[in-house]
Amino acid sequence: MDETTTNVETGELTFSQETSAPAAIVEPSAPVIRRGKLDRFGVAMGTGRRKTAVARVRLKAGNGAFTVNGRPFEEFFCIERDRMLIQAPLKTAEKLGQLDVWVRVNGGGTTGQAGAIVLGIARALEAINPNLHAALAEGGYLTRDSRMVERKKYGHKKARRSFQFSKR
Repeated sequence: MDETTTNVETGELTFSQETSAPAAIVEPSAPVIRRGKLDRFGVAMGTGRRKTAVARVRLKAGNGAFTVNGRPFEEFFCIERDRMLIQAPLKTAEKLGQLDVWVRVNGGGTTGQAGAIVLGIARALEAINPNLHAALAEGGYLTRDSRMVERKKYGHKKARRSFQFSKR
């Protein structure tokens, strides 16, 4: 790096080829929590959305109790696929059975609600430990699925389906 200095006594301008001391190594700060929050009691909260379903999720240290709308998890979600999908972020974070999960979900159908719960759990896990962000993002659990139902158009039976055409 070239540096210019002025000699006060002679008034000369000189260039030097000295290398300055290496810049101080910047320590990475604590990871930033993007979504979800931690309250003063240590309960992590996350909100998830999918289609028209909205899920409010709370995670706290416990023995693995899982409650959805006041009912046991297995009773609320009868389809094994939805149960596996919901537990996937907890398995990725290796917290399955270590956290109590409380969920309040409304709107949409069972598949949309399952997707909303997955996002809510992932956001709450990130609030508990921001270092899990990379693992959860790699699994796709922190991505909000923005697909929505296409609106019905006038002159059509549904969004794209037309009425049956009659020649006569």
